[in-house]
Amino acid sequence: MLVNKLEQVNLHNPFHYLGLTENNKQGGFNLNAWVPGAVKVEVVELGTEKPLGFLNQVEDSGLFEGVFDVSEAFNYKLRISNPEHTYEVVDPYQFKDEAFHAVHYVTMKPQNLYDQLGAQLIDVKLLDGSTIQATRFAVYAPNATAVSLIGDFNYWDGRMHPMEKTNCGHWVLIVPGIQTGTKYKYEIKDPMGNRLPHKADPVGFCAEQYPSHASVVFDHSKYKWNDQAWLESQAKVDRYKTPMSIYELHAGSWKAKYDNNGRTPLSYREMVDELIPYVKDMGYTHIEFLPVSEFPYDGSWGYQPVGMFAPTSRFGTPDDFKYFVDQCHQNGIGVIVDWVPAHFPEDGHGLARFDGTFVYEYEDPRRGWHPDWNSCIYDFGKDNVRQFLVASALFWLDKFHVDALRVDAVASMLYWDYSRNEGEWVPNVDGGNENYEAVSLLRWFNEEVYKNFPHAFTIAEESTAFAKVSRPVFEGGLGFGFKWNMGWMHDSLHFIAKDPAYRKFHHNEITFSMVYAYNENFILPISHDEVVHGKGSMMNKMPGDEWQQAANLRCYAAFMFGHPGKKLNFMGNDIGQGHEWNHESSVEWHLLEYPKHKGVQNLYRDLNTLYKSYAPLYQKDHEPGGFEWIEHQDAGQSILSFVRKADGTNQKVYVVCNFTPVPRDGYRLGVKDKGNYKLLLSTDDKSYWGSGYGNNSEFQAEDKAWQNQSHSILVDLPPLATLYIVFED
Repeated sequence: MLVNKLEQVNLHNPFHYLGLTENNKQGGFNLNAWVPGAVKVEVVELGTEKPLGFLNQVEDSGLFEGVFDVSEAFNYKLRISNPEHTYEVVDPYQFKDEAFHAVHYVTMKPQNLYDQLGAQLIDVKLLDGSTIQATRFAVYAPNATAVSLIGDFNYWDGRMHPMEKTNCGHWVLIVPGIQTGTKYKYEIKDPMGNRLPHKADPVGFCAEQYPSHASVVFDHSKYKWNDQAWLESQAKVDRYKTPMSIYELHAGSWKAKYDNNGRTPLSYREMVDELIPYVKDMGYTHIEFLPVSEFPYDGSWGYQPVGMFAPTSRFGTPDDFKYFVDQCHQNGIGVIVDWVPAHFPEDGHGLARFDGTFVYEYEDPRRGWHPDWNSCIYDFGKDNVRQFLVASALFWLDKFHVDALRVDAVASMLYWDYSRNEGEWVPNVDGGNENYEAVSLLRWFNEEVYKNFPHAFTIAEESTAFAKVSRPVFEGGLGFGFKWNMGWMHDSLHFIAKDPAYRKFHHNEITFSMVYAYNENFILPISHDEVVHGKGSMMNKMPGDEWQQAANLRCYAAFMFGHPGKKLNFMGNDIGQGHEWNHESSVEWHLLEYPKHKGVQNLYRDLNTLYKSYAPLYQKDHEPGGFEWIEHQDAGQSILSFVRKADGTNQKVYVVCNFTPVPRDGYRLGVKDKGNYKLLLSTDDKSYWGSGYGNNSEFQAEDKAWQNQSHSILVDLPPLATLYIVFED
């Protein structure tokens, strides 16, 4: 009976039968070893190398047994002979207590999950006090009838290493001798005993690419960080009163190498040499990666993740990614990663129906299936899922020192009826559409991030009017640090895409954002979603001829940098890329050979520089006192103006936008103070491929009240241009 269960991989408690056990009837110890394919098995004492005897083969099977007349237990290895060769292994089944240790503390705090589950490289203490290196495997599959560890080390044979099920639904096993770099998966049988597709480790730290998608044993203790000064400084930063200009990019399509094998994206280490200098030169404060969590399909851009604890191996090892983050920090650049708890794909090696049941996803398809992305939705009410997701979030801050997590598709988590028609969703217990379980999870996630990692912050991509997304949990909020301002993005892009002749009829679209600008701590995003799927590049959204398109883009960019809120731009925006983003190609860097695109790049560089240099442009992004309209009702001329202010200084930056191709000579601008004013920036400057219209760079305030201000200056407004004018006390 035992042989049949072992041969058919139908055993949930191998420690009960295998390894060394006391012989209560005859004294001494029994030793059972399961070695399919072996013809002879000898037992050798560990440490002394003393041969202890041979085991007897049971029924011409892979089960070998023997009795040892000794008074104390001992550690041993097996010298195994098969028809091809003889080899030695340390029997995993002598380490039951050590294996069970993996799950004793998993639920006490989220970090324990990634410190205990998955493949953990450990030192196992032997009975004589010495230690041996081993890898401890632990995986949660509560409804499986059998789980086996498979990999290179056992020819992917599910019979070789059956795992033990614990009372809490985890399966455990310690295998001595397995080193970092070893590939493995789990062979799982569902509640009916049917074998499932081989599963990657949900808490795997590294993964192989297609076609195997195997998990890879990895040692996170080896990398030596050099960014302590950065982490300490960031823990003291008030992010709401400091500049933040984010460069969003897709690692696989930022830049590539070309050779006889075709196109190869840059590795994490190559990005150190290319990406970091570019970001420093352009003046960005942060890099934001589209998801780097391991994912199977390139076309998902990472938004269908499978490995929530592993950076994709497309671009290198986990240590390579650590090196990139480390180098960013040493160069004064923060790193943000997209984190995706909203959904996951159905790929056979992933989380979907992990043990044949709905371990991670809602069972009811009206809750557990996402119609937009054809993917599964996590069951945010299950303790194991909540622990899993919060642990994943903390893992990136802990092991990779990333500075922030941008949480994708928060709106889809918050509402049961998101993207669903009547009858396609199930209300909550109060009959409403709010997902209380997701709300609770997001609050816990944010509390854990801010409690455990003072250098870090969180960002929500949330597209609805859900209240207090970026307010603390103790104030009834979700607890995010920032929220993407999707309303500003939608309205302002709709406005700027209009022919200037019609903008006067849509003037409210460019001004409406200030009605709600302080409801949340906003980031202004011109993200990847705005330059893909037929939406066109930023340059090609702009109306008019070639010159007008570039002028519109420059005018809009400066309006964005002057508007309250932190900034985010996707790669390619800052060179005026011609085509929309394609994940299979790279940024069109060759366009920088042309003055138009070089001019756009020069402008973005200067905008970043000015933005960081002048406190009024960032210090009170999230306070009403940092902004005041000068003129927001001049729809007829499509001109608007406002002033940005800061605490502790009388310095002010005035922003004036002319959204028509008509120059306005002698435009009177109301200002607050008498004295001298200086032109900081004109997007029509010739260095930006502008016309260079207007010669006045300094202005003297007149005692003429205008636009509800006590003084005014006369400014020549170039066509389709934004001006920054500074008053220095």
